[in-house]
Amino acid sequence: MLLACAAQAQTSDPAAPKSPAPIIERPAPSRPGTRPATVPAAAAKPASEPDARPSALTSELFYEILMGEMTARSGDPGSGYALVLDAARRLRDGKLFQRAVEIALQSRSGDAALAASRAWQETLPNSRDARRIELQILIALNRIGETVEPLRAEIAATPQIEKPMLMAVITRNYSRASDKKQAASVVEQALVDELKSPATGALAWATVGRMRLNAGDTSGALDAAFKGQQIDPASDAPAALALEMIDPGQPLAEPIVTRYLANNPKAPPDLRIAYARVLVENRRYADSTAQLQALTAARPELAEPWLLLGSLQAQARQDAAAETSLKRYIDLSANQKDPDDRQRGTTQAYLVLSQLAERRKDFTAAERWLARVDSADELVVAQTRRAGLLARQGKLPQARELVRGLPERTPEDKKQKFLAEVQLLRDAKQYQAAYDMLTQASAAAPNDSDLVYDQAMVAEKLNRLDEMERLLRRLIELKPENQNAYNALGYSFADRKIRLDEARTLIQKAVQLAPEDPFIADSLGWVEFRLGNTTEAIRILEAAYKTRPDPEIGAHFGEVLWATGQKDRAVTIWKEALLSDAENETLQETLKRLRVKP
Repeated sequence: MLLACAAQAQTSDPAAPKSPAPIIERPAPSRPGTRPATVPAAAAKPASEPDARPSALTSELFYEILMGEMTARSGDPGSGYALVLDAARRLRDGKLFQRAVEIALQSRSGDAALAASRAWQETLPNSRDARRIELQILIALNRIGETVEPLRAEIAATPQIEKPMLMAVITRNYSRASDKKQAASVVEQALVDELKSPATGALAWATVGRMRLNAGDTSGALDAAFKGQQIDPASDAPAALALEMIDPGQPLAEPIVTRYLANNPKAPPDLRIAYARVLVENRRYADSTAQLQALTAARPELAEPWLLLGSLQAQARQDAAAETSLKRYIDLSANQKDPDDRQRGTTQAYLVLSQLAERRKDFTAAERWLARVDSADELVVAQTRRAGLLARQGKLPQARELVRGLPERTPEDKKQKFLAEVQLLRDAKQYQAAYDMLTQASAAAPNDSDLVYDQAMVAEKLNRLDEMERLLRRLIELKPENQNAYNALGYSFADRKIRLDEARTLIQKAVQLAPEDPFIADSLGWVEFRLGNTTEAIRILEAAYKTRPDPEIGAHFGEVLWATGQKDRAVTIWKEALLSDAENETLQETLKRLRVKP
């Protein structure tokens, strides 16, 4: 019975329910050939073997360990801790030292846990486990300044091949510190030797940079990424850090990423994909497409880049290329290891392929793609698309009933159903019915910015321009950072050739909020044209159309070219726009007003 109790004591779970943070990260399993734990005695070799040695565990020590465990479990962890720690010292056993630390943590005594870890190091100076646990305890106790030397010793003892993992652990552990600036300073002091080494400098500077970024020091983080890349241009660590800082307000971050990608053709695909996603978030669709085209050319066997590329091509109305890319993704998706990622990806591909078929009015093919969507999370989206197909075939009542019959698992589902039905009415040009629905919903939720914006856009279609202006100004009050409100109001003035200076001011505000948005750039080019600044208008509209060859942008760009005598070029732009979407209202109105038949 006593042996069983001792064995149980030795295998007690350090992450017991009462154990407070931090949970001590378990060290890696012992390699073959290392000395087995002294306790329990049952692990020792049988005495009959020639090399058997007597155990250091005497009956007195065995009793002391047993009593320590029983005392700790019976509600007196302090006494149990003292007994186990004394036995650990006398046996010089790392497992018992670790158990003493665990008992102290379970009793919420950080100081006692720290004392045990330091006693462990005094007894076994070469134990890395003892040093690691001391570091974790010091960080948990927020005694960050005391971690410099143990951290430096741990870094020095870590083999080169394990350094990348260690740097990740350092960042994760020190991110728990309340004083982030002190944590960044301590990590930099501990890494002083690695920062100078050609072998580890890039990784070390990236670690320092991430700590600075956690502390809110973006310029310091950027400087660290730059220094790391200078030491080792082939390292992806500085580029990955800089990637997190790409922003219009940080123009020096992106060159670090682009230099790395240009000089390292075999860069990890994940980094290039992440860069492409950042470009999309910043509405730089053409740049993102270029990155993905380079990746699919270099690594055609990878599935994810084809999905992202196809989605961007569909957005840019490059429908044939988009269909090819998305079908390629579907063929390759079977190789994706994560079934959830695979289902999300194929669902997105099916939805976009359905949209492409709908554009070319192949409603049968569009329905076939929708029928392949089997994700419960995308049920509302798929059914909404089906409703849109019905409406485009003149079956608006059936389409509305389909949307109304969708499940409402959350308040957001209910709102999305409502907005989908409104969109059906808008697409069918039943603007009054859409306006009435929005008016009723806005009365119940007057501060819902989505409802206010949609109501303003429908008011414009009904030529209730004063009401549209009132609603958009209301939206600016509710959401001062909503670029769409400034853009819509400014464009409305520019399109009607009224209050042009105010229109420019409003649109410039929208540009400040979303500098890479091609539709806002289109509005700015249009107001410059209305103001008579045709050269500036052409410059802005040409860049916007290159970024996003949308038929509405093409309509404006073509009209400015037409007005300046560049009629052949204008006709070319309009022909491209018609191929993209021959039914676009702005494009059709422009051609009709100018009496042009491209």
